[in-house]
Amino acid sequence: MAFDRAKAHLAQFQFENRIQTFDVSSATVELAAAALSTDPHRIAKTLAFRDGENYLLVVTAGDGKIDNAKFKATFGMKARMLDPQDTEALVGHAVGGVCPFGVHPGGRIALDVSMKRFVSVFPAVGSSNSAVELSPQELEQAAQTTLWVDVCKDWE
Repeated sequence: MAFDRAKAHLAQFQFENRIQTFDVSSATVELAAAALSTDPHRIAKTLAFRDGENYLLVVTAGDGKIDNAKFKATFGMKARMLDPQDTEALVGHAVGGVCPFGVHPGGRIALDVSMKRFVSVFPAVGSSNSAVELSPQELEQAAQTTLWVDVCKDWE
């Protein structure tokens, strides 16, 4: 199960005790913000893109929107979102619970600078009714990436 893989992944960093699960859906930025009683901007949404035969995950603040020109300049490709079936097959998480934790190997993970303005953000934990509170530095550690990018607009 994707939630269990993500939870086990977070346990490597002693973050599993921060995981919250909900009786309601947290599958969208708005639903997650309501479940957490927080600002939607602080929801760390994970977007899945096609990267050749594999995936690229971009984690961004809830109010960030992909800027196609910035994306292409940064990654050298068009921003083509994965469809739900390919997302689950390639990444290992279903849409609504996609996160950078416990993912299938072979993909790339990037973190957008839009999250750095917050003390903490709330990414999903592999399911459509979970989240974990992490600082941007902790998110970098747990996502096991140092790739910070500026590929979003409308968040400043």
